[in-house]
Amino acid sequence: MKPVSSRIIRVPARYYQQFDADYTLDVPAEGYGGWKVAELEIDLSRTAVVVMHAWHAHTYEQFPGWYRAVEYLPRSKHICDTVFPRLLGGVRAAGMKVFHVVGGGDYYRHLPGYQRTRELAGDSPPPLERIEPDPSLRRLQQFRAENVFVGKHNEPDVRRAFEHLRFAPEAEPQADEEIAEDGHQLFALCKHYGINHLIYAGFAINWCLLLSSGGMADMSQRGVMCSAFRQAVTAVENKETARNELCKQIALWRVALAFGFVFDVDEFLQCLPPAQAAISEG
Repeated sequence: MKPVSSRIIRVPARYYQQFDADYTLDVPAEGYGGWKVAELEIDLSRTAVVVMHAWHAHTYEQFPGWYRAVEYLPRSKHICDTVFPRLLGGVRAAGMKVFHVVGGGDYYRHLPGYQRTRELAGDSPPPLERIEPDPSLRRLQQFRAENVFVGKHNEPDVRRAFEHLRFAPEAEPQADEEIAEDGHQLFALCKHYGINHLIYAGFAINWCLLLSSGGMADMSQRGVMCSAFRQAVTAVENKETARNELCKQIALWRVALAFGFVFDVDEFLQCLPPAQAAISEG
């Protein structure tokens, strides 16, 4: 593990107070403290920003079936356009580590950041053993694919989209930034650089960032604290939640309750040391 020097800053952090239920109320949970803010110490030498599954959304005209099934793509593009430049520019200028977690395709394997990670981490463990599906299970899986997600008429476009998978232009890794394709590799990077706190940006907060390899559930089981930037994520929404992005709100609550904290992008950037100080300390 590389030696690290402490670089402490104080940052407003959102947390959720899940106590005390008040049983004098009709709904006891309405007694909980709810969302609160505290100024907490963050050690930048032990903290990294993770950009996860920040794929190029292309356009509706190119892949209409993908857009019909994945309604958050316009929101993810807007976040890449408006939030990622200042977020990544700010944390890079402050000398913070930035890791990229990828998924699908091989669009990253030629990059030096992935090749360094692969050399450091070695072989990933084999995937978990899977049940061999019988005809009955295959029929159930096929029904879900056609009627739940993504829909039979959308399958060709979704397949083509993943054949053209690549980084969003605003999320392209810099030459000195490592790339991980699973939790094994990301954990190897954390150990190598002495990182124990990951702050996630990317898509989607209640899906890939939560459950994919290298996501919060995976890394928290390895002892790493996992937080999120509120403005740098969006969620998979449904017909009933999309208008008010309720799934994103619930997912951020889950992050604050189960994994770490929620940070405001601009507040976090304002607390970072000046670029020159970061360079001299690094």
